Amino acid sequence: MDRDASFRAFVDAHQRSLLRLAYLLTGETHRAEDLLQSVLVRMIGRWPKLHHIDNLDAYARKTMVNQYISWRRRRGSSETPSADPPDRAYSTEDSAVLRVVLHQALMRLTPKQRAVIVLRFYEDRTERDVADLLGCSVGTVKSQAHHALARLRSLAPELAPRLPALDDPARSEGARR
Repeated sequence: MDRDASFRAFVDAHQRSLLRLAYLLTGETHRAEDLLQSVLVRMIGRWPKLHHIDNLDAYARKTMVNQYISWRRRRGSSETPSADPPDRAYSTEDSAVLRVVLHQALMRLTPKQRAVIVLRFYEDRTERDVADLLGCSVGTVKSQAHHALARLRSLAPELAPRLPALDDPARSEGARR
């Protein structure tokens, strides 16, 4: 298989899941598409060396998270604090509203915390997998997840019953093996 065909096969197999990850990281469809495109452009330029890697999907995800964090550092925060939080005139059982609330709360986490939450709980990866993808220690993943979950609870208390417990042993590395 030639270089272009093998790259196209990789993109065809992983594009949807990579785009979903990009959207969960950025929170915006167009920025997610831009992020995915920038990662794929980087990968095709290095494809002759990359196609020998055993787990290209993990490589692409790690590249995406690093690229996203790099973008966030350069861009700064576009968040503007408000003295008057919006009134909550909805039922907390409304799942569509809860998704919006979760999305807004995720956007207020630091880029690294958001990456840990998305990889750890949305993609249901082990702490070791997340640490490998982010290039950090398992302890860092645990502390980032703990702080991010605590922040999510304070930003959106209505989500608390649906979030993993801060000390949930079923979510720990040992329980997953």
